[in-house]
Amino acid sequence: MFVKKLSKVCLLGLRNVSGRGQAAARLYSEAHELGRPPPPTRLETSSAANLMDIGTRRIFAEDHDIFRQSVRRFFQEEVIPYHAEWEKAGQVSREVWEKAGEQGMLAVLIPAERGGVGADVFSAAVVWEEQMYSNCTGPGFTLHSDIVMPYISNYGSEQQIQRFVPDMAAGRRIGAIAMTEPGAGSDLQGVKTYAKRDGGDWILNGNKVFISNGWMCDLVVVVAVTDREAKSSAHGISLFLVESGTKGFQKGRKLEKIGLKAQDTAELFFEDVRLPADALLGEPNKGFYYLMNELPQERLAIAAMGIASCEFMFEETRNYVMQRKAFGKTISDLQTVQHTLAELKTGICVGRAFVDNCILLHAEKRLDTATASMAKYWATDLQNKVATQCLQLHGGWGYMWEYPIAKAFVDCRIQPIYGGTNEIMKELIGRSIVRRK
Repeated sequence: MFVKKLSKVCLLGLRNVSGRGQAAARLYSEAHELGRPPPPTRLETSSAANLMDIGTRRIFAEDHDIFRQSVRRFFQEEVIPYHAEWEKAGQVSREVWEKAGEQGMLAVLIPAERGGVGADVFSAAVVWEEQMYSNCTGPGFTLHSDIVMPYISNYGSEQQIQRFVPDMAAGRRIGAIAMTEPGAGSDLQGVKTYAKRDGGDWILNGNKVFISNGWMCDLVVVVAVTDREAKSSAHGISLFLVESGTKGFQKGRKLEKIGLKAQDTAELFFEDVRLPADALLGEPNKGFYYLMNELPQERLAIAAMGIASCEFMFEETRNYVMQRKAFGKTISDLQTVQHTLAELKTGICVGRAFVDNCILLHAEKRLDTATASMAKYWATDLQNKVATQCLQLHGGWGYMWEYPIAKAFVDCRIQPIYGGTNEIMKELIGRSIVRRK
């Protein structure tokens, strides 16, 4: 109860702090110009006693710290104790979704007038980071809130927004997005799922794979071709809202993965699914452009979660090496271990500085595709390097499933793959470099 009240109070404040994070640097500059003392200093990650300390990093304000305390307590009390059970089940509980909704942890970025919390991107980043600090990857909150819901909020009709957003913000309706197909992953222009007009309706046929939240979802944003004669595939793609239980829409099995054991991932099948005209999201044949507009936020979230995972793994490893004894002393006394830790922390702090800058850019609506691609590629590559080295420092115990580093190791492997593979990220970055102006 305390957590719920604390969360609600700080979220009301967070609706009014948009821009406070990016304004921090300006406050220091203005104070210097006017001869005033600077505002209280917040430690950056490199100087903090613990990489996960609350109250650090200049992009955040005190209201964000209060929100972080409540989110951290939520994961400690409502997620961590049940996660092993969810890993065996291959999905989390419905109850945790509704509890997250009660806490104001869903739809954080969705404007309040459209049924969301209406807070800023720094608040959303708190939820991204705290989930990774808990080392519990089961709940698909970020996908639901910051990847699926913006499509409805930004491109949906007033009727669609009123029908779906409040329930999604409350955790009563779980969202997914169906892009990937057996023959089309990072190349969205290779999509084969097809929707054709039939009077005032649409008839949808096709199948999707690797769909996160796919088994539990109540609503899916489906990417489909609607104009096979378009001059390019990008000009003939549309988005549809398909509800669970619609005739012809079937969910396949929960897919068995090497990681993300508690995250429900499924195949989805659409066979002659008749959709009314109001199931179309936005305008016909504009889907590819909607996807391109929203992908930077998705890639930023992946990057932010990647760096947070690095911070968790580093602290987990530091604690381990300072307790583990070998050769008559703790292994943290070995120079080779100290040098490895030094390299790990330096890399993480460099990555943190860049990703925090990307969060600032996004708050100012200046995060472009190439920069978001850099963040996603760099942070997730770093995450896998950190995971490998941290597991190595655990020795044989790091290979045991009951050790947190083992779970973090297998969970992070998907990060360079989804959201667009890191090879595609490099392609996007490269194009921006050689593009003729």
